[in-house]
Amino acid sequence: MSVQMIQQRLLSYNCKTDIEEQQAIREITQEVVLAALGRGNFFKHALFQGGTCLRIFYGLNRFSEDMDFILQKPNAGFQLKDHLRHLTDELAAYGYNIEITDRAKADSAVKKAFLKDNSLGKVIDLQHGKKTGPLAKIRIKLEVDTNPPTGSGQELQYLDFPFVSAVAVQDKPSLFAGKIHALLCREYSKGRDWYDFIWYTSQGIGINYAFLSSAINQLGPWKDQGITVEKTWLLSELKKKIASLNWKQAADDVRRFVRANEQPSLDLWGKKLFLHQLDKLKQAIQ
Repeated sequence: MSVQMIQQRLLSYNCKTDIEEQQAIREITQEVVLAALGRGNFFKHALFQGGTCLRIFYGLNRFSEDMDFILQKPNAGFQLKDHLRHLTDELAAYGYNIEITDRAKADSAVKKAFLKDNSLGKVIDLQHGKKTGPLAKIRIKLEVDTNPPTGSGQELQYLDFPFVSAVAVQDKPSLFAGKIHALLCREYSKGRDWYDFIWYTSQGIGINYAFLSSAINQLGPWKDQGITVEKTWLLSELKKKIASLNWKQAADDVRRFVRANEQPSLDLWGKKLFLHQLDKLKQAIQ
């Protein structure tokens, strides 16, 4: 019965291509993982964040590969493996033969694990992809920041698939603050970040300045400079970043994460579009 639940969930996506089908299976798996983590009391300690959080709980219209979390309070002794042990059995009930590789390093604040499955495509009916091969394989990375920036807001969200479960997540102003930190401080340009920027600015979402200031001072080119982020500084730095990027490369980065009917919109990406979105941000924030 549980395998049929996965099958029905996949059909509900109405995928048009093999890539869309692959991304849908990954997202369905992410939901099962979240529910299993919730059953194991993971969210008493951690908050869900990042693009996958935005996709599942807030309606972002792009797929996302990884699952990112931060602890609610810094804890250098946190052990991710304590929360991974029961995932194999939980996922097996839904047809997965999951392999979990714990890549956590004792001296690293960010704990990592990789989930792999090569068998799900053999037990469900794929409409576009083959039952074996690259598109039938699932790869998901889990990351937990055990020493996160301070000042995050949070709220409780609920999943109703594969069973009802509660997930503690960052609120939208904190998620936006984390995304802006990535836009300004990531060592390389990532088109998915800028896709999310369009979503946030179109929604008129505010910014958690306390969380952003903490992140800016913790990691990146302004580390330990004691910067208190405010509107004028932020708009100036974002304008510089927008002027510096290769927008064709940025659009190409995000193409495989959006549905076919949205592909033409990526051809509009350029400095003018993002300065337009920056003006929207200027009107929305204090």
